[in-house]
Amino acid sequence: MICTLTIVRYPKYFGWAGFLSMAVFHFPLFLSKKISFYKLMGCGKNGTFDKSPDWRQWAVLVVNSQRSMVNGQEPQTQNLQPQYSQLQTPKFLKNWFKFFGVEVLTIVLQPIEGHGTWDGKAVFGKLPKQTDYNGLIAVLTRATIRLSKLQNFWANVDAVASQMLAAKGFVTSFGIGELPFVKQATFSIWDSKTNMKNFAYNLHQHKEVISKTHKEDWYSEDMFTRFIPIACYGTINGSNPLAGKL
Repeated sequence: MICTLTIVRYPKYFGWAGFLSMAVFHFPLFLSKKISFYKLMGCGKNGTFDKSPDWRQWAVLVVNSQRSMVNGQEPQTQNLQPQYSQLQTPKFLKNWFKFFGVEVLTIVLQPIEGHGTWDGKAVFGKLPKQTDYNGLIAVLTRATIRLSKLQNFWANVDAVASQMLAAKGFVTSFGIGELPFVKQATFSIWDSKTNMKNFAYNLHQHKEVISKTHKEDWYSEDMFTRFIPIACYGTINGSNPLAGKL
């Protein structure tokens, strides 16, 4: 299967339309037979877990039921991009974005590694925890934080967020979530798995937070998935973060 993550940014004074879309979009997404899973989410002001919402920026994750054509191997993206161009977003969503003059960035992704569940589901199917792939890579980390652990969680994430933005190999990231404070996710892109893992497992602050999540049982549910970015269309804040990288 493949999936798309679409980040949209509304013009000034139209943030209310983004908020409304989180209710309206359920209908076309739920009724589509090509979609096996979807999530409508808000965005934080910074590119990671963030308590402050950005009312102009929103996210749509869509998992397509079509079988992948790359099967976990490094794809020839210049050949795959045209055939995936029709899988960006349902027509109703495209028309909505056009009507409100929304800036749209859509990233097409091939899930290759991961573990955990989302709403009790193995959203991306059964994936290995590791593969030999080491090219351009995207990572989605999401969690439902226990109410009793909210204070501990938010007291620890800011230091990690600032370190990630300056890490070697970091390309871009977006803080996304279904429910403020409680259901949070970070989507990040790195130039290689090696640099991503160096940040994740060698940075002291990040290692410490990972350790605390297990020892203090912060999450009632979590999921970690890695993807090969196949294609990227559009812009966000005036640029395409993967321009020249695919």
